[in-house]
This record gives sequence, structure tokens and C-alpha cells, in this order.
Amino acid sequence: MELSTSDTSVQSKARIRVLIADDHVTVREGLAAIIGRQPDMVVIGEAANGRECVDLWLQYRPDVTLLDLRMPVLDGIGAIEAIRRDTPSALLIVLTTFGTDHDICAAIKAGAKAYMLKDAQRQELLDCIRAVHAGETRIPPLLVAKLAAEVSGETLTNRELEVLALLARGRSNKNIALRLSISETTVKSHLRSVFNKLRVLSRTEAIAVAIRRGLIRL
Repeated sequence: MELSTSDTSVQSKARIRVLIADDHVTVREGLAAIIGRQPDMVVIGEAANGRECVDLWLQYRPDVTLLDLRMPVLDGIGAIEAIRRDTPSALLIVLTTFGTDHDICAAIKAGAKAYMLKDAQRQELLDCIRAVHAGETRIPPLLVAKLAAEVSGETLTNRELEVLALLARGRSNKNIALRLSISETTVKSHLRSVFNKLRVLSRTEAIAVAIRRGLIRL
């Protein structure tokens, strides 16, 4: 059956169907209001946690999904992975307050097509939704630099992370050695390795870089 001219016009102007997932109701409502005012977009669902996001995605199959990283029940990374297991081509945009190297790298590796911080300008967000829907990948330049630093850096071992975490809590080499049942010499060896991998020269700098990258949390 042939489509009428009016039917074709409606199809050509089909709106981008957007799903929003954030555990803060004010954020969801704000995003829904902004997106809902766009003539080429429509919000088809709102989720308060990662599990709801996955369920609503499977139910409605939105064109683009906006989701936070920190959500209850299932976090953003878990939601991205669950959705992409069903549909690898799903278009997912992370919109969050967290911009650590670790968060960015984890989101991109999980399959996010864009990563934006919540303090981004309204037009940036709308442009990002349209760009991702058109097949583009969007990561702001500042976040690209952070991602590059994360990818180019060497991975710390579990033991090195343990030493670094204790160091960040103000523990001395002797105390770290006692807590981990290793010698002080071994602690110093781990710290040298940590400094080399993080490309730092002091304990204070190592702690600052580790926190920025999301390797440790105080």
C-alpha cells in the first residue's frame, strides 16, 4: 500500500524517542521538560534506577537513552551492559556528575556512545542527543583527555591498590606492612611501582591522582 503525502510527511518528521534514567526525581523532571519542548524529541519513559531503566528499555525500545552512573538496584554501567547484551547497537548517553577517568573509561568500555556532565549547557545536551541518534559518538574534549590518560596508563595490581588505599588513609610504611603482612621493603617496592605507573613523584601527588582517576575513595 502506498503512503499518502501526509503520511510521508509525518514519517519524515518522526521524533527521537528518549528514555531517561536517574534516581533524582527533580533531575528526571527537568530533563523531561527540556526534551519535551523540542519538536523533534519525545520522552517515552522515566526510570528511577538501573533495573527500571533496563526493563523500560526492553519494553519501549527507545531511540536514545540518557542515564546516570550512580543509581540504586543496578548502576549505570550495569544497565548499559544489560541493554547491550540484548541489543549491541543501543544508543546510550551517560549524563552524570562524575567525571573521573575511571568512570569515563568504564562507561565507554561498557558501550556508551556519549559521556556528558550534568553541568553541560542545555543546547550541548540536545545537540548530543541528536548527534548520537545520527550515529555519532560524543565525548567532550576535557573528558577525552582524561580517557586518554586512563588508557595510556598502566594498570595497578590489587596489592598496589591496597597499599595506595592505606597510604591515602595516612598509614606509615610500617603500619601498611603490618596490616598487609608484608615487609616494609615490599611496601616501598609497591610504592615505587605505583609512582611509576601513575607518573608521580610523591605520596601526596599519588593520592591526588588516584582519587581523580577513581582508583580510591576516601
